[in-house]
Amino acid sequence: MRFLIMHKSNEENEAGVPPSQELIEGMSKLMEESSRAGVLIAAEGVHPSSRGARLSFSDGRRTVTDGPFAEAKELIAGFAVVQVESKDEAVEWATRFADVIGDVEIEVRQVIEMSDFVPEATVEDRTDTPSAETDPTDEGGTK
Repeated sequence: MRFLIMHKSNEENEAGVPPSQELIEGMSKLMEESSRAGVLIAAEGVHPSSRGARLSFSDGRRTVTDGPFAEAKELIAGFAVVQVESKDEAVEWATRFADVIGDVEIEVRQVIEMSDFVPEATVEDRTDTPSAETDPTDEGGTK
């Protein structure tokens, strides 16, 4: 299973304060460790929202709003995508990220895989559902 681990921003991130050398070294070490473990698919930090934009689409029209955006705690400062066996394991990796980052809110979300979608049943698979041509009250089953 793949999980997206997102850590929320804060006022310092949004102000463009660069990470400390300690944070950079700790995160580098964790990235190397998670990569060696075969867990890490991708991980990146993102610039403050002042360097971004939001797009909204309505009635075929696009609206672009340049940052910065209010409520730093609702914004994403960075993310990782991990391949693990369970949500519990993803939470454990997210906890390790928090150990490096410090005071932070982290959200863990499972990535949708194609196998999460149930294929439509074929006609043959629907034999337990009466069709328009059958009468369930008739022992013969036909009208």
